[in-house]
Parts: sequence; C-alpha cells; structure tokens
Amino acid sequence: MVERIRARNIGPVREADIRFGDLTVFVGPQATGKSIFLQILKLLQDKHIIHETMQRFGMAWRNEFAAFLNLYLGEGMSAVWNAESSRLTLGNARNDTGLDSYGRSRGSRNARESMFYIPAQRVMSLRDGMTRPFSDYRAGDPFVLRDFSDKLHWIVQTEIGLNQNVFPRQGRLNAALRDPLATNIFGRFGLRSDTAGHQSRLILQRRRGHPLPYSVWSAGQREFVPLLLGLYWLLPPARTPRRNDVQWVVIEEPETGLHPNAINAVLNMVLELLRREYRVCLSTHSPHVLDMVWALRFLQENGGTARDVTRLLSLPLNPATRGIAEAALNGTLNTYYFTHDGRVRDISELDPGSEDVAQSGWGGLTEFSGHAGDIVAEVANRAAAQG
Repeated sequence: MVERIRARNIGPVREADIRFGDLTVFVGPQATGKSIFLQILKLLQDKHIIHETMQRFGMAWRNEFAAFLNLYLGEGMSAVWNAESSRLTLGNARNDTGLDSYGRSRGSRNARESMFYIPAQRVMSLRDGMTRPFSDYRAGDPFVLRDFSDKLHWIVQTEIGLNQNVFPRQGRLNAALRDPLATNIFGRFGLRSDTAGHQSRLILQRRRGHPLPYSVWSAGQREFVPLLLGLYWLLPPARTPRRNDVQWVVIEEPETGLHPNAINAVLNMVLELLRREYRVCLSTHSPHVLDMVWALRFLQENGGTARDVTRLLSLPLNPATRGIAEAALNGTLNTYYFTHDGRVRDISELDPGSEDVAQSGWGGLTEFSGHAGDIVAEVANRAAAQG
C-alpha cells in the first residue's frame, strides 16, 4: 500500500510530498493537478487490473507510454509525464519510480482491484437514466470514468434487477445514514428501476403517481445517484462489512450539485467508509467539507466524544453511529492544497487563526467570504463615521 508520494513536474504539479491518512482531502483551484494525482495513485495501486481491463476491451498501446496515458488519463493527456523532468518517489525510497514502466506491464488474470475510484464526471455514467457499460465510451475517455460506469451497469443489471427499489433498499445502509439522504436528496420520492424500450433505466417515483424520468431530475439527484450506486458497491448487504480486496476509495467532488444539508448526509457516508476500514481520498471545492475535517481534528485534539461527533453530524447516538464516531475520532485526517504555482502544500492543521492564508482560508475555499467581510466592515465603519 502506498503511504507516501513525492512528485515533481507531473502535469501542473511542480512539487508535492503527500502522506496519506485514513482520510486525505485535496483542495485547490481547477487545473492544479488533483485529479491527475489521484488517477496516478490508482495506476500505482492497480496497474495489473487496469491493464487486464483495457486489454479485455480491445485497447492497444503497443507498450508506448504516451499512447497508454492517452488511453488511461484521456485523450491529449500524455504530456503530463516528461521522461526527462518528471519524478515520482514512493514511500521513503531513495530512487525514483519509473512511471513509464506502468505502461509496459501486462494484465494478470489473477489481478484484484485495491482502489475504487468515483470520478468527478460520474454524471456521465447515466444516459437518460440508463447505466452505460465500458464499451459505450470512446477510447479517449478517462479509464476511471469508463471503469466506474461499467461497475454501476453491473450493479443495476445483475444485482438490483428490474422493477426493484434502488433507494431505499432493504439491507442497504443503516437507517441513521439512509434517512438524511431520503430527506435532503430524494424528498418524497424513491429511486426505482424499470424498463424503457426493453432496457433497464432508473426513475424517481412516489408511492402514488407517475414516474419521473431522468430528464426532470434535479442536478443534485443526477450527481448523487451514481455516487449512491458506487457506495452500494463498497458497502455490501447483509453481514459483509466491505469488499475484501478493496483498500482505498477515491471520491472526487462529492458535494457537486448538493445543498449543504445534503453534503452533510454524504459526508456521513464517507465516515461510514472509514468505519469499515477503507482508506478514503477526497477532492473538493466545498468549504463545507473542510469545516467538517477541521471540526473533527479539533474534537480529536480536545477530548471530543462519540456524542460530540454524532451531534456534529446531526446523527442520533446508537451502536451503529457510535462506530462511525469512533472511526472519525481515531482516524488520521490530512489535507493538501494544490496551488496555481504547482506547489502542493500540507495544510492539515487547518488553523483558522493562522497568519498563513492557505491555512486560515481552507486552501482558498473561504477566501471570498473573508474578503467580502473585510469590505462590508470597511463600509460599515465609514458609514458610522459619517453618521
């Protein structure tokens, strides 16, 4: 398992030294390398299963690393790695890892996936409410999107089946986790599978009334349903706590399209992943996510209890949620800020009183709030002086 990555000159990342915790959060503006870094982490963990999958679907790159990157990261992305200047060092090793060797490795029939990746483009995994298999995409679309979409297709086609409740679903998710999702994302509707043109599709439906097709779903519902199905993959039913081979979970931008109350409900699910002993990496543009991480670190350092955590998460305290709270209190929480100048900074302290703007401003996520507050205070003081 990769515990630490040091990198130089990989895409927009000029310098990074990242140590992974139980929960690791990446923040920063667009196009600063967060997604590239996470996809490279996936390649480092799962090169054999990636190669096996690509070969199974007829993708060929003839051991040319540039061609491999265009297939894996997406069309036009081969330039992220420069054989002369790019550097990647794993753990505390003294020697660099030649990433180009990961393009030459062949697949293995015995390969097992160790990282489950939920990409930012997950909304593309549904077309008119229908799941899309790997082969439904172009060869130049990112591997992590195609692979994630294929897993959702399998879940809906084989595990859930036709004319079945998808959410809420018996045996899936504890009520304490399920109820906030129902209230803040689905409202009075349930999620079901039915058929359209002899194909399985997902619809929203009340107990009484006509079904609502994908075209009238809210933006938040469209973004969340693929995430929900991904969580179903990771949180098996009955007494199986987790998928044994999977150790890591990546979720890019879990907050997309969601109201803050819905973000709370999703973050509860993230902590449930920690309780089930997955190691989780998030990328985010939401100060809400960093607020939660900051509060949990404060509770860790100041004698917070399970009751404090459940109050923070707006959850009842019961045996199931106590386990979530204890996992949050005992987990290592790290945060990294990807900057426009290519330097990745460790801002895990998240000190709101720090003179370092990166620390106090949650990696730029609260920068406008602080700026707006300063302007309002200045105008208020001026108005008071004039009056």
